[in-house]
Amino acid sequence: PHFEDVENNPYLNDFYEDMPRWSFQLQIYFLQSRLGQLLDIHKGTETVIQDRTIYEDAHIFAPNLHEMGLMSGRDFENYFSFFQTLKAMVKPPDLLIYIQATVPTLVGQIQKRGREYEENIRLDYLKRLNEYYNKWIDSYKEGPLLIINGDDNKFGEKEEDLGKVINLVDAQLFGLF
Repeated sequence: PHFEDVENNPYLNDFYEDMPRWSFQLQIYFLQSRLGQLLDIHKGTETVIQDRTIYEDAHIFAPNLHEMGLMSGRDFENYFSFFQTLKAMVKPPDLLIYIQATVPTLVGQIQKRGREYEENIRLDYLKRLNEYYNKWIDSYKEGPLLIINGDDNKFGEKEEDLGKVINLVDAQLFGLF
């Protein structure tokens, strides 16, 4: 698996302390990091699960920051133009898996992770991100999509739920089950 690199991100703590100042830099960092992951993935031959995609940054996080007044119009346009250029250089995922959850479930997951920089995430920010995710998923046309109910499926805790998710993924990718 390729997880989001939160430990070595030089902007994350600064961003949560001063979102308007660091929003553009953070989004560019994430975009280049995910592009690097994609290039590594395409070099290999193994099946890979990537925690986040370049699409999420461009369709969820950056627009949300812009709409909230935390990223200037100039920076957002620059960012989105750069994303469009990079998007043309890579192929979409073989399967996009979206774990859809309500805000209370998301808050519970954030608390369970216990990441210090996430302690001060504003609830309105989280709600808006969730709305952007749902809007993006409704319009996703880049490739196959599997939506998992994150409120009901506790696949991180229950083997039975994990087995169900694996079967759903196998069915999407290989036509099994």
